[in-house]
Amino acid sequence: MNQIHPDSQVFIIDDDAAIRDSLSLMLEVEGFSVLTFASANAFLAAAQPKDISCAIIDIQMPDMDGLQLQQAMMERGLSLPIIFLTGHGDIPKSVRAIKAGALDFLTKPITQKKLLASLYEALQMAGSRHAQLKRCHEIEGRVNTLTNRERQVMSLVLAGHSCKDSARLLGISHRTIEIHRSRLMEKMGVANVLDLARITHDCGLVVDFEDSESVLPKISLNID
Repeated sequence: MNQIHPDSQVFIIDDDAAIRDSLSLMLEVEGFSVLTFASANAFLAAAQPKDISCAIIDIQMPDMDGLQLQQAMMERGLSLPIIFLTGHGDIPKSVRAIKAGALDFLTKPITQKKLLASLYEALQMAGSRHAQLKRCHEIEGRVNTLTNRERQVMSLVLAGHSCKDSARLLGISHRTIEIHRSRLMEKMGVANVLDLARITHDCGLVVDFEDSESVLPKISLNID
């Protein structure tokens, strides 16, 4: 049975009041927290998405249509899973929407079964993104506890260098490298190099040896 996260939220953006009201009632009866907006601009001006949210967007709206709203959301960093609704069955637009990251594209009138299935999938996706983002922020915090020397050793370890090679490149003893390596592994919360490589890869963490003495590692959270 699908469970609704207590902190989840569904946004409905549609210029048709009847559609907004009917979808909102349908979803609230099912236990969803719903907010509705009559236009894309109204949503962009007022919406404050929770960590686990998704959006149901009408593809055909005046002023700013659904695809334009999708682009505006991307530019603002609102990476909510999107379910598009259309009464026109416009295939080219559906292809563009999916390529741009939309989760689903449903044609009006939409059945409750199809909409609920898409919503549960969207909120599950949002939940997974949130968990991954939280994990990556935790890893970022751990990286920021490393000393400059530990960052240097980390960059060499991830590049595949042995302790002997790292010692030669840094001009310090093999034993000192081992100490730094042990400390950085403890701070990063990993047991071995494979685990270190996995968490840095999963969170898009890049540690450059050339910059490691003077610059904090570059962190980018690539969660798609």
